[in-house]
Amino acid sequence: MHAGRPNPAQWLWYAYGGGLPRSLSDWVLDDTTRHSWVQRHLVRALVQLAPVIVLCLLVPPVPLEFRVTAAGGGIVIGLMFSLAYMTETTEHRAVKAGWPPGTTAARRAERAERERIEKRARYRSGGAGSYD
Repeated sequence: MHAGRPNPAQWLWYAYGGGLPRSLSDWVLDDTTRHSWVQRHLVRALVQLAPVIVLCLLVPPVPLEFRVTAAGGGIVIGLMFSLAYMTETTEHRAVKAGWPPGTTAARRAERAERERIEKRARYRSGGAGSYD
C-alpha cells in the first residue's frame, strides 16, 4: 500500500460499489487480495444490507417478532448471494481501480503458493525447524 487508505466517506462509497481515485489503486488490490479478503468482503456486504435491514425493523406496522425474523432472513439471503458472487465482485472492484482482469486471482494464487511453500519448508528434513 503506497498511497494510504481511503477516508471514511471514500470507504463508504467504495463499499456501495463506487470507484476510488487512481491513487488508491494499490489499496484496492490489497483489499481484494489480502489474507482477510473474504471477511472484508462480508463486512462490505453487511454495510450494503444495513439500510434495508434498518427499514425492515422500523417501518412495517407488524409485531417486532415478525420484523426481526424478516430482517434475519434478509441478512442470511443477502450474505448467501454476496458469497456466491464474491470472487466476481472483488475482481470487478480491482478492474474498476485500473488493474487488468485476472489480477486478483493471480495475486491470491501467488499468496497461497507462497504460504504452501513456507509451511512445507518448516518441516523439511535438515532444514530450519526440523526435528531430525
